Amino acid sequence: MESEEGHEPSAATGAAAAMAGWSHGHRYVSGGWLRPTVFGAVDGLVTNASLIAGLSGGGVSAHTIVLTGAAALVAGAFSMGTGEFISVTNQNELVHAEVALERQMHARFPAAEQDELAGYFRQYGADPGTAARMAAAVSSDPDTALRVHTREELGVDPTDLPSPTLAGVASLLAFYVGAFVPLLPYLIGLPVLAATLAITAAALAGGVTIVGRLTGRPLWRSGLRQLALGALAIGVTFAVGTLIGSHGS
Repeated sequence: MESEEGHEPSAATGAAAAMAGWSHGHRYVSGGWLRPTVFGAVDGLVTNASLIAGLSGGGVSAHTIVLTGAAALVAGAFSMGTGEFISVTNQNELVHAEVALERQMHARFPAAEQDELAGYFRQYGADPGTAARMAAAVSSDPDTALRVHTREELGVDPTDLPSPTLAGVASLLAFYVGAFVPLLPYLIGLPVLAATLAITAAALAGGVTIVGRLTGRPLWRSGLRQLALGALAIGVTFAVGTLIGSHGS
C-alpha cells in the first residue's frame, strides 16, 4: 500500500503534464549526426556558391562553371565524408585509450578509485556517509564504476560514442546536396549569378529554420549570422575572381 501511495504524486504529475501537452521524452542527441550534417550542408552551399561567384567574376563560360562546380561537388563531398570518418574514429580511439587507462587504475587501486567516486557524490550534495555508501554500491559493479568515472573525468559515455560511419555518410551526403543547390540554375539553363545567389540565400535560410526548430534557438539571429558569413565568403571570392579575370584579359 505504501508503495502504491509513494507512486501517486509521480503519476499525478505525469498525468498533469500529459494533459498540458508536455512530454518527458527526448530526442536522441548522442549519435553525432547533426553537426556533420549541418556543417556539410552549409560548407557545400557556401563553397560552391563562392566558387561560382569567383568564376563568374573572372568572366569564364557557363560550361566551365558547370564543369568546375560539378568537380568541386564530388571532390568536396568525398573529402568531407572522409575527414569526418577519420576525425570521429580518431576521437573514439582516444576515448577508448583513456578508458583502458581508467580500467587499469580500477584494477590496481580499487580503494582509491572508490574514494574518488565518493568525492564526486559529495560534490553533488550527498553527505559523506551517503556518498560512501553510493560509491560502494556503484563500485560493486566494475563496469558501472568505470562508466561513472569516465563520465566524470572525460565527460563522455564510453558506451554511447558517435558513429564514424554515420558522421562520414551524413557529411558526404549533406555536402553533396548543399553544393548541388548553387549549381542548379546553370544545370537548368539559367546561367545567371543572381539566380545562384538567390537560391543559395533561400537554402541557407531554410536550413536555419530547420535547425532552429530542432534546437529551439532564435531563428532571426542564426539566420542573419548565416547569411552574413555566406555573403562575406561569396563577396570576397567574387572580388578575387574579378581582379584575376581583369588582369588576365
